[in-house]
Amino acid sequence: LDRWYGEVTRQMLDLARIQPGQRILDIAAGAGEPAVSAAERVGPAGYVLATDISEGIVDLALQVARERGLKQIETRAMDGEKLDLPDASFDAVLCRLGLMYMPHPVTTLREWRRALRAGGRVAVVVFSTPDRNSWGAMPASIIRRRAQLPPPVPGQPGPFSLGGPGGLEGVFRQAGFANPEVRAVPVPHRMASAAEYVRVAREAFGAFNAMMAHLSPQERDSVWNEVEGSMRSFESPGGFEVPGECLVGAATK
Repeated sequence: LDRWYGEVTRQMLDLARIQPGQRILDIAAGAGEPAVSAAERVGPAGYVLATDISEGIVDLALQVARERGLKQIETRAMDGEKLDLPDASFDAVLCRLGLMYMPHPVTTLREWRRALRAGGRVAVVVFSTPDRNSWGAMPASIIRRRAQLPPPVPGQPGPFSLGGPGGLEGVFRQAGFANPEVRAVPVPHRMASAAEYVRVAREAFGAFNAMMAHLSPQERDSVWNEVEGSMRSFESPGGFEVPGECLVGAATK
């Protein structure tokens, strides 16, 4: 995942204008990125709080930080929509591939804004549109058909819910942020084979598994076999590469 999303992470940190000594809040931090990269930028005099709703995964993030000797990182299990944090306590808020899954993105951004000091920055990464993200759109289409799920409702949380033209800028402005800037960044997903891609997807992409939660284990295996067959169209003698695109956006309090 870091290999796929490393470039957009670097661009997000650049847009956040992170400086040595700053206090950074990372929401939906997962297993440690971008918190670890942010910690390297703020240095020993800075501070990074990595949060995620899953207590187990923030424990892993802390382990990663300590292995790298980054004592300026702390972790806490916390709901990204309801921060148990004081007002105006951070210089920047980061969220890589999390905001689009939150049911109320404008309300969520207002909560993040509350935690920012005046002039602080919010910086996020979301996926753009399905037509530019075959890595996810193709499996989701197969899973939706096989699981007999209705089409997604406009405004419903999901991987592409903030990817449309003007969508990310709009939620920034509605939440009270100023001067939003958004750029599109290609994110090709490269692996050795379609089979390896499906193995990673099964382990790392919880939304796919959630869509099939009502199916039997045998049915889920059958769906994944169909997904793997469809993804073989992205194999070549050089390996597997499927298109992807993210939006990197930032704004100021």
